Amino acid sequence: MIDIHLHGTPEKDTHSKSPEDILEIARFHGLIGVSHIVPTIYPSSIEQMRAEMDLVRRAMRQQRETSSAWIVGVHLEGPFLNPKMCGALDNRAFLKPSQYYLERLIDGYEDIIKIITIAPELDGAIGLIKYLSDTSIVVSMGHSDATYSEAEEGYRAGAKGITHLFNAMRGFHHREPGLSGFGLINKDIYVEVIADPYHLHTETIKLIFNLKPPERVILISDFVRVPRSQDGRLMGGTISLKESSERLISLGIDRERISLSVYQNPKRYLGID
Repeated sequence: MIDIHLHGTPEKDTHSKSPEDILEIARFHGLIGVSHIVPTIYPSSIEQMRAEMDLVRRAMRQQRETSSAWIVGVHLEGPFLNPKMCGALDNRAFLKPSQYYLERLIDGYEDIIKIITIAPELDGAIGLIKYLSDTSIVVSMGHSDATYSEAEEGYRAGAKGITHLFNAMRGFHHREPGLSGFGLINKDIYVEVIADPYHLHTETIKLIFNLKPPERVILISDFVRVPRSQDGRLMGGTISLKESSERLISLGIDRERISLSVYQNPKRYLGID
């Protein structure tokens, strides 16, 4: 099982100060059935995000074949996101898309960055997506107020996925399907799905699995250390990838589709063996 979007454990997260904390995240998820993980970095200052990527790199160099999940790289959830759709993220850390900021952010870490989430409607975002499409870094669209046409433009520029479909994005409307509608309608784009009991209605999850081609759905945990803020906002996922899979089986979703969503689809999405 490959979890391409998680932030931590009940005790640790990627906003850390030591590679040992990252290794503990890998151990925690390995013990609950996940074989590979892509630790996800919160938006922060460029300096802070680079420091956290460095911790992940150091953890990757120390990891061994044990019961731990194997760390395959990092997912940068930002900082080129729409402040209107920040969700639980700190929108004070969001940046306007520019080549200058991008190069400062990723320079020297291109080998471990697997995914970067970008809001395609922001001025300058399409240029960054086009630039990244020529690298090994996957662009996922998310934390976005994009219209359907703006989402389509991001896809044509090279974006391959959508970050936690329906969450932190413009909702579906019959006159403006938005990014969520684009994720459902377009047959080729991958979509992340959080399948805990809180982020999506049960029937919405079934809708996604019924409409999307089986090879384009990727189940994620979005596991966080603190599930809710003091004011009650969802901060991220609350159950592991294995528990999410078991929940979907209990809802009657086809086992083969679930298997694809946690193994073959994320492998193909990331281009890994």
